[in-house]
Amino acid sequence: MTSLTQKPSLRNRLLRHVLVPLAATWLLGSALVVGIATYFAQQAYDRALLDDAYLVASHVRKAVDGTGSFDLSLSAQEISTVLFDQSESLFFAVLSPNGALLAGHAGLRPAELDANLKPRFAAVEYQGHVLRSVTIHRPQPEDFYVVMAQTTTSRDHLLQRLLTFSIVPQLLLLLLLAAWLQRAIEDDLVPLAQLEKAVGRRDASDLTPVPVSATTRDVQRLGQAVNALLGRIAASVQAQREFSGNVAHELRTPLAGIRALTDYGLRHNDPHVWREQLLGIAQSQARASHLVDQLLALALADEAHQILEQKPVALDVLVSEAVLRFLPRADAAGVDLGARGVDQPVWVFANSALVEGILNNLIDNALRYGRALEGDPYITVSVVDAPQAVVLSVIDNGPGVTPEQLKKLAQRWVQGSAGEALKEGSGLGLAIVSEYVRLLGAKVSMQTESPHGLRVSVTLNKPL
Repeated sequence: MTSLTQKPSLRNRLLRHVLVPLAATWLLGSALVVGIATYFAQQAYDRALLDDAYLVASHVRKAVDGTGSFDLSLSAQEISTVLFDQSESLFFAVLSPNGALLAGHAGLRPAELDANLKPRFAAVEYQGHVLRSVTIHRPQPEDFYVVMAQTTTSRDHLLQRLLTFSIVPQLLLLLLLAAWLQRAIEDDLVPLAQLEKAVGRRDASDLTPVPVSATTRDVQRLGQAVNALLGRIAASVQAQREFSGNVAHELRTPLAGIRALTDYGLRHNDPHVWREQLLGIAQSQARASHLVDQLLALALADEAHQILEQKPVALDVLVSEAVLRFLPRADAAGVDLGARGVDQPVWVFANSALVEGILNNLIDNALRYGRALEGDPYITVSVVDAPQAVVLSVIDNGPGVTPEQLKKLAQRWVQGSAGEALKEGSGLGLAIVSEYVRLLGAKVSMQTESPHGLRVSVTLNKPL
């Protein structure tokens, strides 16, 4: 595994990704500028050299003595004027077609003489110097050639100055830009380094938001993502602490009761006493098991919003299955359990597991606390398919609750008068229902029935 010290820093990577393409672009641009400037400077010097060659050629005359030779109608003073240059030395030669020198400097010869030759520029060596030369051909008065050459001192010096003044300033600008980029990148990365230090120094038990002093949107988003993660972890830790605390607190009573029943049974030898104690132990165990299931349901509900998936669900099927599931228990308790509004398909946009949890808790609560004090007890699960939503209700004709208790029943560990009188349950059923309803984006309402009883209604969303 590559160690952290072997990985480049973000600052160096950013500088490299910016400066390397910039330097390559600068080199390419400088090469193009120098090449173009060199070409046009060469053209200017070559044009002046060509003009001098045509000037000399215009003064070549045929000799009047009839020998067929040529004369140069320029005096020594005029030749000095033509060949004058402040910084360069100029040389010329007038040659016959066979290469014989007619006038000018001896030894100045091009590589070849061609009658069809257009003005041709080349480098020639003369008197130990490399000269820039041009050769022209003139057919009048008869064929002859003019070679004009000059030294390249000023030309080379101009190209050197052009190269210096075009590259050095750009190089200095590139260095200044690199220094400015390094400082700017370091300043922009300071909040990131501060965030890294804040997270690195944070104790594992400290899940409060990390302070973020961001100068860029990206660092701000990173800080928000870190704080959101800390918030989710804090909520999860809080749920775990609450779950463990609830379990420790609520299981203490049934476990203590089981231990007391066991000790009492062990102190007697009467099988009838043993049976009574075992029945009490079984009841305490059932209560403890039901409590653990409810606490687990609440803990899972706190985490369900992270992975909750909702889709069209057949509510009529879920209601029918729930009624069949609780029917043996209702028959044993002498309660008439039934459903209405499920004779045709009814669809809701929800999560089937959460809807089952809502039905299980509402029917369980009704069977526990909704037993009528007089008359035939009944529990009805009602489904009403309204135009905009579906209303799921569980109705009983039990003793009901007072208006004051009705406002508190959705809170955890709060029981109605029937639950307090029966010493059953833990006050979590309706709290679980309220949590499930919140996760589904639905609504729950509770109201008393006339003359007595309780109706708990859940308004579920319909599929789009």
